[in-house]
Amino acid sequence: MTGSQREFDIVLYGATGFVGKLTAEYLEKAGGDARIALAGRSADKLLAVRDSLGDKAQSWPLITADASQPSTLNEMAARTQVVVTTVGPYAKYGLPLVAACAAAGTDYADLTGESLFIRDSIDQYHKQAADTGARIVHSCGFDSVPSDLTVFALYRHAQQDGAGELTDTNLVVRTFKGGVSGGTAASMIEVMRAASSDPEARRVMNDPYTLTPDRAAEPELGGQPDLRWRRGAEIAPELDGYWVAPFVMAAVNTRIVRRSNALLDYAYGRRLEYGEQMSMGRSALAPVASALAAAGNAGTMALGSRFFHRVPNKLVEKVLPKPGTGPSEKVRESGHYTVETYTSTTTGARYRAVMSQKGDPGYKATAVLLGECGLALAKDREKLSDLRGVLTPAAAMGDALLTRFPAAGVTLDTTRLA
Repeated sequence: MTGSQREFDIVLYGATGFVGKLTAEYLEKAGGDARIALAGRSADKLLAVRDSLGDKAQSWPLITADASQPSTLNEMAARTQVVVTTVGPYAKYGLPLVAACAAAGTDYADLTGESLFIRDSIDQYHKQAADTGARIVHSCGFDSVPSDLTVFALYRHAQQDGAGELTDTNLVVRTFKGGVSGGTAASMIEVMRAASSDPEARRVMNDPYTLTPDRAAEPELGGQPDLRWRRGAEIAPELDGYWVAPFVMAAVNTRIVRRSNALLDYAYGRRLEYGEQMSMGRSALAPVASALAAAGNAGTMALGSRFFHRVPNKLVEKVLPKPGTGPSEKVRESGHYTVETYTSTTTGARYRAVMSQKGDPGYKATAVLLGECGLALAKDREKLSDLRGVLTPAAAMGDALLTRFPAAGVTLDTTRLA
């Protein structure tokens, strides 16, 4: 059965959650003629979400499905071209849906930032998804679309110029206003708990190529540390006077970018080194702040798993934001981010990509990115890559997303610097 013969273009699973509702609102506004259904565990809550949306959404069907009942996921996946899911932590709830989509040949997009879950998805379902024609695309929100697509855009620009392959490449978060979502917090806890009790999980998390299709095929470029602090000028002359520290999501995003390069048959280059930082400014205190941030991130990675493993769940739940919760509309609207990604090529050319969005990165901006990924998979199939299996945003739909971004309020520009 082809996608056009299926009942729906997109099923939004987890529509009653906080980011799920925001994604539903975005799809109602930007979905055009897409055939959309809302799915979740509670029919009553789904009805309430639909009632809160605009006129176009009032005809959207409702589907009751639950990760604890795989048969309901199988039935849901078989009815649609694409499943967009916000149901996490994905290590707890994600694999049954990946299995259903891989078996049905249904495309899939999620918001996971959980490297261990992605590795399990690859190991268990990549081959089946490739055989059935499914695209299983992880990390379609703020984690890791800005990382993945800025590098992809730089590659396209350098390719167009005939300027060679990418080498030293670094993303720098220049501005960021927003908070950590409850779903992201829950996902981080799950990863840390797993790492605390499983030496193999710790090894996987520490490997810079943990998501690669073939570990033995990767170039040995050193550890590519995700937790260093340094002067901005070490990245690019344009950052002279600034200090940078590790970005908190670097350990996830960098591995997505490296998987994209491998899936694209090393189109970026086999000498690609990729890291992520956040700007700490250029004041006299910036070096201290940068060093403290680096030490804090390293401490979190080293000690966090032990801490969360031993602290009772109820205490953790009181301290961190709860899944399904989020900030007020005023706070969401006031959020924003800007990232700059710098690269040098094998011919000595230098480029910069700048990507920005308005809206809280973890909520409003993420809902836009996830919605656009779902629409690209459903409606822009002629612009998608020929790859199938467990993919990344850039490897599955890089060109389609670059085309979609302007109308979605996502700015992504590339400039040749030298």
